[in-house]
Amino acid sequence: MELDDTDRRLIRALMEDGRASMRQLAASVGVALGTIANRMKRLEEVGVIRGYKVDIDPAKIGWEMTVIVGLRISKGRMMDVQRRIARDERVYAIYDVTGDFDSIVMARVRGTEDLNDLSKGVLTSEGIQRSLTHVVLNTVKEDMSAIPPT
Repeated sequence: MELDDTDRRLIRALMEDGRASMRQLAASVGVALGTIANRMKRLEEVGVIRGYKVDIDPAKIGWEMTVIVGLRISKGRMMDVQRRIARDERVYAIYDVTGDFDSIVMARVRGTEDLNDLSKGVLTSEGIQRSLTHVVLNTVKEDMSAIPPT
């Protein structure tokens, strides 16, 4: 799907304030209210807009540590292992990657005991040959709304 300038302005406005009313969006984008309604519906239908979420500070609700884990997975087991890991509530992203590892797992844990459980119970399970865990000490930037619409 090709995005035009109006689509891009609408997406930027939504990324700045996902709770903005259609009237506010129309004013921000500089188009009629009906145009906003039609554009939003189309962007949702084609999957450009996948949903609306709340941006929560994980540390303030008990998820104190972020971990980044590289996994080397046994040949032929990638999808099975990734699906199993994805079911864990602590895991918020899994990526297929190039380089020394097959997958990168991003997770949040409540503390060292929780990290120990994740590491020993989930990240060393069947089909995983090797894992390398990095604990994030300081988050310099973490903002998915920084992704520019193309």
